[in-house]
Amino acid sequence: MKSVNDSGKEVTEYNNKYWLMLSEAETVAVYPQKEMQKEEMKWRQWADDWLVHLISPNVYRTTGEALASFDYIVREGKFGTFEGFFAKYVGAAAMFLISKRLKRRHNLQDDVRQDLYKAVNDWVAAIGKNRKFMGGDQPNLADLAVFGVLRVMEGLQAFDDMMANTKVKYWYRRMERATLNHEAAPPLHLPVKF
Repeated sequence: MKSVNDSGKEVTEYNNKYWLMLSEAETVAVYPQKEMQKEEMKWRQWADDWLVHLISPNVYRTTGEALASFDYIVREGKFGTFEGFFAKYVGAAAMFLISKRLKRRHNLQDDVRQDLYKAVNDWVAAIGKNRKFMGGDQPNLADLAVFGVLRVMEGLQAFDDMMANTKVKYWYRRMERATLNHEAAPPLHLPVKF
């Protein structure tokens, strides 16, 4: 569906973007409780519509953090000397400025870390104390979406601050183990029809 957003820009929305096309039997197997499917879709959308927008303002929050982030990118990306120098300094300056625009666009607090902390603590609270993951004993697509967004900060100051100042650490470490060991729910073997 095409519509016009608050800024007057035309955008395309996909109404079934978070919906899995499953038969009734498959739906019951994947989502033993009816509210699990809606909960998973809600948090996947939250990861796309809110959480992901907290990354750049937090990773490039200060000039020092922007330089450290690009130093990490250059080091891990194995850039050449000239390309690395250019990427680090020009990239850091550009992303520092862009992150300030994103902060305003998404109405973030002056201390953007507080928005990040609140978001991940809201996520952990939604999982609750009686589940290891949003999906129960195994990660579901919402767990994977949130983990993917947070993982991009690993190795940076924003990630270290988040781990030290929120309750996300234990869930995040369980997700690391689960993804390394491929512990997500077993895939459905759907018949292919032509």
